[in-house]
Amino acid sequence: MPDLAARAQALREALALYNYQYYVLDAPTIPDAQYDSLFRELQQLEASHPDLMTPDSPTLRVGAAPRDGFREVAHGVPMLSLNNGFSEADVLNFDRRVREGLGQDEVDYACEPKFDGLAVSLLYREGLLVEGSTRGDGETGEDVTANLRTIRAIPLRLPVPKPPQVLEVRGEVLMLKRDFAALNAAQAARGEKAFVNPRNAAAGALRQLDPALTAQRPLSFFSYGVGETRGFDLPPTQGLLMDRLAELHFPVAPERAIVRGATGLLQYFDRIGRQRADLRYDIDGVVYKVNAFRYQEELGFVSRAPRFALAHKFPAEEALTEIEDIDVQVGRTGALTPVARLKPVFVGGVTVTNATLHNEDEIRRKDIRIGDQVWVRRAGDVIPEVVAVVLAQRPNDARAFVMPTHCPVCGSAVTRASDEAISRCSGGLFCPAQRKQALLHFAQRRAMDIDGLGEKLVDQLVEGGWVHAAPDLYALDVDKLAQLPRMGMKSAQNLLAAIVHSKETTLARFIFALGIRNVGETTARDLARHFGDLPPLLDASLEALQAVPEVGPVVAQSIHDFLAEPHNREIIARLQQQGIHWPQAAPEPSGRAQPLAGLTLVLTGTLPHLSRTEARVRIENAGGKVAGSVSKRTHYVVAGEDAGGKLEQARALGVPVLDEAQLLSLLNQETSSQ
Repeated sequence: MPDLAARAQALREALALYNYQYYVLDAPTIPDAQYDSLFRELQQLEASHPDLMTPDSPTLRVGAAPRDGFREVAHGVPMLSLNNGFSEADVLNFDRRVREGLGQDEVDYACEPKFDGLAVSLLYREGLLVEGSTRGDGETGEDVTANLRTIRAIPLRLPVPKPPQVLEVRGEVLMLKRDFAALNAAQAARGEKAFVNPRNAAAGALRQLDPALTAQRPLSFFSYGVGETRGFDLPPTQGLLMDRLAELHFPVAPERAIVRGATGLLQYFDRIGRQRADLRYDIDGVVYKVNAFRYQEELGFVSRAPRFALAHKFPAEEALTEIEDIDVQVGRTGALTPVARLKPVFVGGVTVTNATLHNEDEIRRKDIRIGDQVWVRRAGDVIPEVVAVVLAQRPNDARAFVMPTHCPVCGSAVTRASDEAISRCSGGLFCPAQRKQALLHFAQRRAMDIDGLGEKLVDQLVEGGWVHAAPDLYALDVDKLAQLPRMGMKSAQNLLAAIVHSKETTLARFIFALGIRNVGETTARDLARHFGDLPPLLDASLEALQAVPEVGPVVAQSIHDFLAEPHNREIIARLQQQGIHWPQAAPEPSGRAQPLAGLTLVLTGTLPHLSRTEARVRIENAGGKVAGSVSKRTHYVVAGEDAGGKLEQARALGVPVLDEAQLLSLLNQETSSQ
């Protein structure tokens, strides 16, 4: 057995080196047949002697067992997005702000291509890859470890004798152009649908529930930075960090460079732009970062984006096509949006048939008419947009657009405020177009969390006349639901259980669920903390609403107008009559300390005195975040009676475990600190 163990280890090390040479350096040193022979030998050894299998074995790259879904992963260091620049002026202003912020005449920047892929995080402990996750919303992503293991460019173990205790490497998963072409050729040979672009193909592969399917896709990875680290000797600059990651066998962009000042930034952008078509991968711009980490720390962040970095985007791709018609869509808030129906045209890697025209004023400003030849682009490479009309090609029968005076969905009058460019349906929550979207918003996970209430079911409930507004959901019964197509008794029981369960919620979730214009999750949470309960919010004046931290005049006006509508008050009252409730909390004093700020907690089991919802509210009001699963980034697990797998996982990971009394003691620090 010692000889076999040594041989298995030698095979693992050799295969890891050959993978690095082939997938990272693009310089293979042995024939494919020889590699395959060594790989099969290791497979046979591990099959005959399972105890020889190690977590970093290259045989694991073929894919693990399929899973039911992806668990959430809370990022220890948030994966923030970058501010975008689209012009030379944006770059000059960025450089000026950096220089003024640092008090320097000129600054060095690290530049690299902006990959058109999916941002991921790779967590290594003692040199071993233990967790991989998507960026998600920046705070929380999805665990895709098994899928990331299949990417041969990602090292499963760091090739150093004394690896850092913790190293989180961040980068982008993408598909090289040549691999994308080969994939589509294979799709065509099988008579299957071709993928539109490499990014879509990579995204679909990374989110496969069966890692074996991911392993069949030719995915690549490029690193661009680090997140959480312990025991890692961080170099003083971004440029040296990239060199260090390359030494650890992580792929890095060979086109990266260190430049000086705004002139260097613009020259780099121009150079990469000329190379763009010949690069191995798709990019949609370049990224600039202040090179020195001490300067990055000094500049800090604003609006959840770093002041020390900028994404300089390439101009969006454009194409010429014809406007065949202009329709009007009615959104969840009643906003009427004109949409151009286009003769299909290929733009930015996708076939575009529709483009937003924003509002009536924008149509008038651009003088857009039905029948016009227009330039279309994908703004930010995402949203199709009509840029301009080719007036020289305007046909004689081109027709001007007229905004309807009545809602095309419910027939209610269309109104427009004097200070707004948006026309709105006055039908409110009774307009079917708004009703469906309002119900979907109400039921979503971050609102009332009614699992199973999806778009098709909402369509059936609304079109069948069973649900006119959110309170009607709570009057549904099992027998009626079971009559719906493809529903069945079991599905109906599960949905009804989810509806009943949603009655116990938090004030913040309830406020967010109402769908008030301009009120997102963060604002809903701020309102709940400030007022403590619903009656004070309902009675709040415009001035009182503006006194809420982070609530400005526009948001305050939206809230005030929403709560001033009698039918909205009626909906709220009916929801409470159906039994929706939340823990009572005192209004938040100004300047209140938040002892759990920045901490992530997980609740498990039954607490003696606090319900799960009450505990969540107390934690969130103290600045903490409640996650649904335990990870290395969890700060505390709060365990009550009948705590199960989460408690065991916490102990295995060394996460501190609190009982209810210890949680309350932690929460009470806020009162003692005032």
